[in-house]
Amino acid sequence: MTTSTSCLDWERRIMAGESLITFPPLFPKEADDALAQFKELRLVDVLNRPTIGEAGRQWLFDFVSAIFGAYDEGAGRRVIQEFFLLVSKKNSKSTTSAAIMMTALIRNWRDSAEFLIVAPTVEIAQNSFYPARDMVNADEELSDIMHVQDHLRQITNRNTGAMLKVVAADNETVGGKKATGILIDEFWLFGKRNNAENMLREACGGLASRPEGFVIYLSTQSDEAPAGIFKQKLDYARDVRDGKIDDPAFLPIIYEFPKKMIEEKSYLDPKMFYVTNPNLHASVDEQFILREFKKAENAGHESMTGFLAKHLNIEMGMNLKTSRWTGADFWEAAAGKVTLDMILERSEVVVIGIDGGGLDDLLGLAIIGRDAETRDWLLWTRAWANPIALERRKSEAARYRDFQKDGDLIIVEEIGQDIKEVGDIVMQCENAGLLDRIGVDPVGIGDIVDEVQARGIEHDRVVGIPQGWRLSGAIKTLERRVAEKTITHGGQALMTWCVGNARVEPRGNAIIITKQASGTGKIDPLMATLNSVALMALNPQARKPISVYETRGIITG
Repeated sequence: MTTSTSCLDWERRIMAGESLITFPPLFPKEADDALAQFKELRLVDVLNRPTIGEAGRQWLFDFVSAIFGAYDEGAGRRVIQEFFLLVSKKNSKSTTSAAIMMTALIRNWRDSAEFLIVAPTVEIAQNSFYPARDMVNADEELSDIMHVQDHLRQITNRNTGAMLKVVAADNETVGGKKATGILIDEFWLFGKRNNAENMLREACGGLASRPEGFVIYLSTQSDEAPAGIFKQKLDYARDVRDGKIDDPAFLPIIYEFPKKMIEEKSYLDPKMFYVTNPNLHASVDEQFILREFKKAENAGHESMTGFLAKHLNIEMGMNLKTSRWTGADFWEAAAGKVTLDMILERSEVVVIGIDGGGLDDLLGLAIIGRDAETRDWLLWTRAWANPIALERRKSEAARYRDFQKDGDLIIVEEIGQDIKEVGDIVMQCENAGLLDRIGVDPVGIGDIVDEVQARGIEHDRVVGIPQGWRLSGAIKTLERRVAEKTITHGGQALMTWCVGNARVEPRGNAIIITKQASGTGKIDPLMATLNSVALMALNPQARKPISVYETRGIITG
């Protein structure tokens, strides 16, 4: 039995407060029996200690019915094996994870089966274990059946020998597991881990021999632009929901605002807070969330972005903060389809900017071409990183791997590869007859200067661009062109991240963007862009003769 797990009308459904699951349980008896067990579990940390059946909402019951109702008892196989739930903070994720996995432990038939709740930290692991433990202790019948071991964060079914373990994730705790059911809690945090994909592959490896098994991903939105394994799975879930990918074994349930509401910022109306908070007026106290909203408004932009990500599931396109560069507000609107080949095809002249630091830094390259017809600017960037940069900045390693997959960041295999590849791109522009000059940060860029000069680029065409406050003109030129959309960039995630990292400091009547002001976030490709802006703002002459334009049909008559 198969069914589509897409939800093509999700925008209408979510605004109407309807279920985001478009089909009834595939095996109704399994769903009903499991849901009845689920509803009997007791919430000891809630006033009057109600059962979940008394305190729960229908959206949660639909979710549980879909999970357990996907099990075909006759075939011993679960038809839907992966479940993805994105819901705002305080909507009982930890309690939900505990109750679902307790229900699975109770209903499981496989002797010595193992069920895992995998959390990114010990504290989060405890948040899931304690409700499960309390559900057992609050029920005499369950207490007879289940053996609770607090020090191991483990609950064992005495009848089957099956166990539920709540673990803080690393390769050692999940390696070699043969789990029948796995729940990944606070999945967004795994997106910040360099080894998360391999670790979760280890954790889920047991499903290959357990066709009744399942994996559940529970998460809020990330407080930064999604990265790593979280971004991969979120993108996949959206594509399944929207019918772009047909995967009947994957069920996405995503509580987020429709695109139009995000563009119009109508999510800021407190009347709309229910959209991503299906537990509003239950585990989510309306007065609490309104107070948090007011506090975020008063605290400034940085606090508001945190509120939007966690309580309204607004995805952070850029990590915008109070001292952000003004151009960041317009950056995404200036995106288009720009490639290096397109720049070389359409431009009458190009300039190159380069910026880079040590081996643990990024080497950034930016190319700006002036369109031969419109005279608007076209921007394309690339960056290189040595493996040591991933080792020293492990919090960003997963993000770097995403940029590598996009083709915008090259992780070099040997020292000097980055310099050579920069030289290759410089010569590609030079051989096209379009290159005017190359702008570089005068500090720490000697190897690149030597490389391009060795390839025949004249010394006076490599220009040291003054940094600090002297870049104010380039900064203001770029932000104006971005706002006016007279520069088009490729919408590269790498540059979006760098632009979001950029911080501005006043210097008298000038402003500066520096690596020091921007903290740990990398901005090298942006600095390379500013170096190229400084050159293109000088209005270099076209490098190709007019007859070439005539052959393109740009000038006629």
